[in-house]
Amino acid sequence: MLWNAGITTARMNPAPDHPDPIVRLIQIVARLRAPDGCPWDIEQTHESLTPHLLEEAYEVIDAIQQKDDANFREELGDFLLQVVLHSQIASETGRFNVYQVAEEICEKLVRRHPHVFGESGGKLGDSGAVLKQWEVIKRAEKGDKQTSILDGVARALPALMRAEKIQKKAARVGFDWPDAQGALEKLSEEIAELRAAFDAGQVGQVAEELGDLLFSVVNVSRKLGCEAELALARATEKFTRRFQKVEAALAEQGKAPSDSTLEEMDAIWNRIKTEA
Repeated sequence: MLWNAGITTARMNPAPDHPDPIVRLIQIVARLRAPDGCPWDIEQTHESLTPHLLEEAYEVIDAIQQKDDANFREELGDFLLQVVLHSQIASETGRFNVYQVAEEICEKLVRRHPHVFGESGGKLGDSGAVLKQWEVIKRAEKGDKQTSILDGVARALPALMRAEKIQKKAARVGFDWPDAQGALEKLSEEIAELRAAFDAGQVGQVAEELGDLLFSVVNVSRKLGCEAELALARATEKFTRRFQKVEAALAEQGKAPSDSTLEEMDAIWNRIKTEA
């Protein structure tokens, strides 16, 4: 019955009222996509929804950082809608449906956690051991499809996040600095190389060295136990708050940043830093 929950309600006029909210959501989405449903929903494709999927993911992260449970719950619902909507679109051409999506992730979780669900038991000591086992099982599943331990990291990820995931995968097979000190020394080396390229006027080389420097910053962040993407997001948010205070301070003087000198703005900035 559940496998056809969306299809059986596709042409019903009233909004579905199934007691299970997950099933109800699936039915509502199917109704919206029906020929007599919502014009906007009917027009959507996997490709047109991609920006919305990314936006909803970032809004979930923002709600987590704001520690706002009501907003967090709402944003998780918006993200869940994207999963159901993509699954509904796929089901309309017989590719797969949301229940198959759920079934597949259930099977994967059980299969990749033999230390929890396996009959033989065998607890693992820490999360590091769990991740290594996960990679071993994953590579066995992929077989010849996976030729590198770095396969499987999405190219569409934000650059900092992708760099961190690539580094972590390499680290799991021992290709890593033993501690943060080595990563910090490499960072200093990359700064020197960037400076040398800049001083020599090598424009193309500057861009390459800058990329190496950013990659090294991610390495340092990882070795220090920080997530580079979140660290940069927090730094950007801090800059935003402080700059807005600079704008407010200037407004009290009847001025705007465009009417002020760098020295004036910098003096206010430094005062704000000491107050924070």
